Amino acid sequence: RDVERSRGLGDVYKRQTVDEVKTYIDMMALHNMNRFHWHITEDQGWRLEIKKYPKLTEIGSKRTETVIGRNSGEYDGKPYGGFYTQEEAKEIVAYAAERYITVIPEIDLPGHMQAALAAYPELGCTGGPYEVWRQWGVSEDVLCAGNDQVLKFLEDVYAELIEIFPSEYIHVGGDECPKSSWKECPLCQKRIREEGLKADKNHSAEEKLQSYFVQRMEKYLSEKHGKKIIGWDEILEGGLAPSATVMSWRGEEGGIAAANMGHEAIMTPGSGGMYIDQFQGDPKIEPVSIGGSDPLSRVYAYNPIPDTLVATGKANLIKGVQTNLWSEYMYNTDLLEYRAYPRVLALAEIGWTPLALSLIHISEPT
Repeated sequence: RDVERSRGLGDVYKRQTVDEVKTYIDMMALHNMNRFHWHITEDQGWRLEIKKYPKLTEIGSKRTETVIGRNSGEYDGKPYGGFYTQEEAKEIVAYAAERYITVIPEIDLPGHMQAALAAYPELGCTGGPYEVWRQWGVSEDVLCAGNDQVLKFLEDVYAELIEIFPSEYIHVGGDECPKSSWKECPLCQKRIREEGLKADKNHSAEEKLQSYFVQRMEKYLSEKHGKKIIGWDEILEGGLAPSATVMSWRGEEGGIAAANMGHEAIMTPGSGGMYIDQFQGDPKIEPVSIGGSDPLSRVYAYNPIPDTLVATGKANLIKGVQTNLWSEYMYNTDLLEYRAYPRVLALAEIGWTPLALSLIHISEPT
């Protein structure tokens, strides 16, 4: 497959040192992976310096404690924080570029923004108070899609982001955004009425509002900065932005739908073994994880080009394949590296080798 297609390790979320990130980049370069998708904001911490909004790191990068295990209701009582300065991020980008790897940053919107809301509560539907989230999962507190100040905030953040990351793509997230606050928010409902966003048999008015929100950001990034956006497959809901690439994580359906619409897609389905924050071995003896099981054989056996797209002549719209690693439950480097390897190496194999030649006949320990 041609070298323009992207093969990347996605979403190392927990604050690693600059040298640790460089180590992952070295391993990627060794195995000919050429895209590092870096998820640098979350409900539990904002991890990148934004100079126009200093509270994002002064407040948003720190949580008072962290839940123990899988949202047990018990907490460790230890403050946790950290972020990358813009100079550190530029250092990582340059280090990756020297190894022919492009860093694609993700500032998730409009959900997964509770850390930003803790710093600037006026950006939410209720005005808070909010706290940097101490547990894992999906927060109901999201950006207010009816507030023009929110759009200005995002434009300012992305303007600084593109000065650090020269990638032609910017990831805007778009995933896991509960709509409960929008249903009750006067500003969001006013926006729905003004933009003529009406529910239909497939999507609610609030889902159409999220599509409007993402398309506003796509237009800004495209027209003002010449950037293309990538979004998780939820950005299909309510209408897809004109130049958007879809990252298909909830199965392959989103990627197939995007390709059939003439859009590029990146395959990273949890159902295909592409979520390596899940158990790699026996869940009975492994440390806690987000759940699920992705043994090495499952990663090796994944075919990132769906047969249906081959049959319809749309296979060329599959831009690449990615495996995702969030580190909520990885409390030390040893566990993080155990979860990553050797499954990341299997990603390189399926990314560059025709399926018939891949090393898929692997015995798993019983």
